[in-house]
Amino acid sequence: MTPERDIQKQEPLEGFTYVVSPGTDTSTGVMLLHGTGGDEYDLLDLGTVTAPGTTLISPRGRAPENGMNRWFSRHAAGVLDEEDIRRRALELSRFIPAARNRHGISTDGLWALGFSNGANMAAAMLLLYPNAFSGAILMRPMLPLKPDTLPDLSGLPVYVAAGTRDTMIPGESTRELLTLLERCGADLTVTWADRGHQFGTDEVDDVRQWFAGKTETSG
Repeated sequence: MTPERDIQKQEPLEGFTYVVSPGTDTSTGVMLLHGTGGDEYDLLDLGTVTAPGTTLISPRGRAPENGMNRWFSRHAAGVLDEEDIRRRALELSRFIPAARNRHGISTDGLWALGFSNGANMAAAMLLLYPNAFSGAILMRPMLPLKPDTLPDLSGLPVYVAAGTRDTMIPGESTRELLTLLERCGADLTVTWADRGHQFGTDEVDDVRQWFAGKTETSG
């Protein structure tokens, strides 16, 4: 059972609609980035289970597609619009410090947790704005773009949860992302579950344990 948490709708910030669930650890926060068709409430339960005690900041993607919320446009399924990714990443890079400051998260205390399209957005932020997050959890991601220059992600904790039977995310694209993150020096942890696009409770438990270990170490 997911613990109940206070969920507070916020005044828009830097153009983003979002909610916050305050945590007991006021210095650490997790930014939740939903998948296609989700919204700012979509990953709150996941965040509560995987990062208990942290402040959850959950914005809504600003690139709607056929009435579904997304973080950036795509030309077709699996064919991402890199120009729009860069534009949307710039928008999010302005929201992140503003939200961190508004809610008292320390400069090095904000992590990303993204699923599917949200994981791709988080990956794009790592590649384009390597100082945006202190670490990231990418659930069912693919390579969103190739940066003009490789960022320095030395020691940055990144957890990738991929599915061997995921028909929505090309496995080769996920492997390209992993190779790129490794080249950038990220402290990479990767799991491949025998599942499709949806993740299981065992994966969530693995993420929870990983996050607890990384935040205890950094704290």
